This record gives sequence, structure tokens and C-alpha cells, in this order.
Amino acid sequence: MDRLLANASERARAYLNAIQSRRANPSEDAVAGLSVFRESLPEGPTEASEVLRLLDEAGSPATTAMSGARFFGFVMGGAMPAPLAANWLATAWDQNPGLHLASPIGAELEEISLEWLVELLGLPTGCAGSFVTGATVANFTALAAARNAVLHGVGWNVEAEGLFGAPPITVIIGAEAHPSVYKALGMLGLGRERVLRVPVDSQGRMRTECFPAFQGPAIICLQAGNVNSGAFDPAREIIEKAHAGGAWVHVDGAFGLWAAASPRLAHLVRDFAAADSWATDAHKWLNVPYDSGLAFVRDEAALRAAMSISAAYLPQGDHREPSNYTPELSRRARGVDVWAALKSMGRSGIADLIERNCASARQFATGLAEAGFEILNEVVLNQVVVSFGDAETNRKVVQAVLDDGTCWCGGTVWQGRGAMRISVSSWRTTPEDVQVSLAAIIRMARSVLDAS
Repeated sequence: MDRLLANASERARAYLNAIQSRRANPSEDAVAGLSVFRESLPEGPTEASEVLRLLDEAGSPATTAMSGARFFGFVMGGAMPAPLAANWLATAWDQNPGLHLASPIGAELEEISLEWLVELLGLPTGCAGSFVTGATVANFTALAAARNAVLHGVGWNVEAEGLFGAPPITVIIGAEAHPSVYKALGMLGLGRERVLRVPVDSQGRMRTECFPAFQGPAIICLQAGNVNSGAFDPAREIIEKAHAGGAWVHVDGAFGLWAAASPRLAHLVRDFAAADSWATDAHKWLNVPYDSGLAFVRDEAALRAAMSISAAYLPQGDHREPSNYTPELSRRARGVDVWAALKSMGRSGIADLIERNCASARQFATGLAEAGFEILNEVVLNQVVVSFGDAETNRKVVQAVLDDGTCWCGGTVWQGRGAMRISVSSWRTTPEDVQVSLAAIIRMARSVLDAS
């Protein structure tokens, strides 16, 4: 075991030490090399050292450099040193924090981290929270509490009776809501297609003048950080309308909610604190290892009613029992990574990370605009959407950038236009990384345009 773990540590360190100099995108040969894994189930055992060697030698070259400084896809942050090291230790602990009795350290660090996060994100004191896989399950968890609360308000116990015969719930959502919200609504039986979609403006923000009238049980889904533009829905106006009608307001803030941690950016998200629930990801802007989603709910009773579990063999102590707040009973101790990130960076370090990423996004936008390309969004956060021409030209530029390997940027279609999306979320990214990436993007774009 000692030799194997030392070997794993050496291989992991070598991978991370080379992350800055390697391609952001795996080569075709590296991806083709994955064929070595396609074999029949082995009849007998294989030495653990050989398993590790195969993973590293065939697997490492075929990874995308998500933990590197020049990965700008999908709003994915790279794991910082302290939470990465804590993750390794927590994996060695192999704790299931579903019950305090089973894992006191897992349960306690979750509770402490949630208290710190509520303060950091400017949420109401006393919010209940859940550690889950990502924003999809965070939205699911918070919306399950919402479903419980709005139906309880009209005398229906959805946990006991289900949705058969239940009063209908009106769900109102922005036209550019993230697909994870739709998925969560579908899993909850609220439907992906029966929602009322509110038209949005040129930045993807809900238009308050188009907000529909409603009556009866209702859930309103707001967005803090449009996945393309980074824009924020007009929270104050919509929350006032929603609460006046007795609706529950949920916020999908997968990355945008972290603006609250920055004194310079907190104004963007301040009005969202009046909502009833929030979903976000720590593996985005807190830069902890995957996976790490977070759900927060103002009404702890609603969350517990939706998520609690009881059985004779599952002892409930005087402490907070994590399994009463999450969909899962068995899961990894995500709170260890999050605690390590919060402890190592502190309030000022987290603010600095977020502000540096946003400055890098502005640097990208300025450089691309000066090169003659069209920036489609107002760069209010860490997102840049740039167009190089028509849809086919954009597709070719994105592919050329991926083939080049200097940086990783993905394509998108936003408000009917093909474009490239740049998401700056990594603690590693420096102004020099942006300059190198800008030069590569501009070079590839001009090459495509010259060949047209």
C-alpha cells in the first residue's frame, strides 16, 4: 500500500507539474490510445501497480487540461492546492458523512462549511444547506423543498401523497434558464414543457414587464449568472412580485452567486438574498475538486421534509444529521474539500480569485474587440461571448482553437447566433495566460477567415 500510494503521488505530481506546458486539448493520438482499455473483463487479478501504470500512461495524455490555466470551457475551475490535498486525505479516510455517528469529522466539517458559506454568499442567517454532486442536484434539492412548501401551503403533503391529485404548481422561468433547472423540474414531476417562460433581453435577463400573472401554488426560478453572458435577472422586482403572490423564489446561481464574495461585485447579487432557495457549485468558483454542489434553503423545515430519512438502524443523534438534507444517504465527504478551500483562502483570498478571473475576462474582451471581432455580451462577470462571423465560420474557429491546443474554448449558440464562449474560472489563470491564449485565438481566427 505504501509503495502504491507513493507511486500514485509521484504520478499525480508529475501530471500537475506538466499541466501548464501540455496541450489544453488531448491529441487525436492520445484519444485513440484509449482503445487499450477496451478489453474483455479480466478473468483474474492484475497487480495494482500495473493498473495505476496503465491509467497514467494511457489515461493521463487523453485528459482535457481542466485544472490548467488556459482551460476556458463550461465555467470549470481547477482544484486549488489545499482542497486537492484535503481531497486526497479525505479519500484515504473513506468517510460516508450521512450520519454524525458514522463520521463525526465529515458531519462537523459540513456544518462548519455551510455556516461559513452562508456568511460569505450573503444569504440569510440560519439557512439550511446540502452538499450534493453539482448544480443539477442542487437545483433538484432546493426545488424539492419548494415543491413541499408550496403544496403544504394549500394543505397537500406531497411526500406522503405524491403528485397524483395534487393541486397544480405554476412554474415560471426565464427563457434562457440553464438546462439543469429543466432537468431538475422534470425529475420532480413538475414538467420540463409545462413551465411558463418569460422573454429575456439582449443579455438573457428576464424582462419584468413580461412577467406573467399567476395564482395558487407557484415556484419562480431566477438566474444569477447567465451561462453565456454572465448576466443577472432583475431579482428585486421579480422577487417582490413573486412574494406578493405567495410564490417560492429559487435562484440558480451555479457560478454567479459567488459574486457575493467580492466587495467589487457583490452589488450584482445582493438582491438575490431575498429569495427562498439557492443552488451553486463549489467546483466552479471555489476551485475545489469535482464533484461539489451546494443547495441552500431559507426554510429548514421544508428541506428536511423533502429530504429526511428514517430507519431503525439509522440512529438520529443530537447533532445535525447530514442525510436529512440531501437526496443521498451514501456519498463522499465533500465538506472536507470545501472547508480546506475556505480555510486556506479566507474571505480576502476568495474575493481576489473571483476579481482576478473577471479582470481576465475583460482582458479577453478588450483584446478580441481590438482585433476586430464582435463581443456579443456585456462583460459583467467572467463570461465572454465573441463572434467571428457566420455560424460556419465560428464553428471552424472553435475547432481550430481546439486543434491548436494552446487553450480550450467552446462553441455556443446564443440568441440565435453561433459564437465562441470563454469562461474564466481557474485560480491558475494569469494575465500572461490570457495574452498567450488571445494570440492563439486571433491567429486561428484570421487563418480561418483568410481561407474563406
